[in-house]
Amino acid sequence: MPYVNIKITEGATVEEKALLIKGVTELLVEVLDKDPALTHVIIDDVALTDWGVGGRSTAEIRKT
Repeated sequence: MPYVNIKITEGATVEEKALLIKGVTELLVEVLDKDPALTHVIIDDVALTDWGVGGRSTAEIRKT
């Protein structure tokens, strides 16, 4: 039973998340021959202030 956890910054639409879930599931079926009924895909939205790169928050980076 594959378990995939995707962390993205907030702002993706319901439709975009559905496409991610579908695409990741299809990839696991195609590449690893996994059963799609047993494939779990979890998407975690992370606030821009809670995601940092290079010592700065993504919120700060996007302001510049």
